Amino acid sequence: MPIISIAFAAIAGGIHVLFFLMESVFWMNPKVHKGFGIKTIAEAEQFKLSFFNQGFYNLFLALGIFISIFLLFSGYFIAGKTLLLFCCASMFSASIVLLVSKPNMLRGVFIQGLAPLAAILSWWIWG
Repeated sequence: MPIISIAFAAIAGGIHVLFFLMESVFWMNPKVHKGFGIKTIAEAEQFKLSFFNQGFYNLFLALGIFISIFLLFSGYFIAGKTLLLFCCASMFSASIVLLVSKPNMLRGVFIQGLAPLAAILSWWIWG
């Protein structure tokens, strides 16, 4: 069980919890929605439901990571590894979708996708 992969996955999970908080809890704060390219309160109100929903996707992926880590340390290696790699692959894939759909949000692509990619690659190399 590569600890470095687990560490990168935990970082990815933490980042996705932060995404949940920004998108589902603190969305109407101008500092938050402006970070997603939404400039006005009226625009933020229009996108509120979509981002609320998206925030929960991020929370569920993060929970999958944390459950996978628990499973790995509880002796359920195959289930833990499978869940960890699936959640990381989902997070990384979403960053690729962001890159293709909004290439000007390159910073977000790296924030969203780098840690899960590192978790996958390090598991592949040392796993």
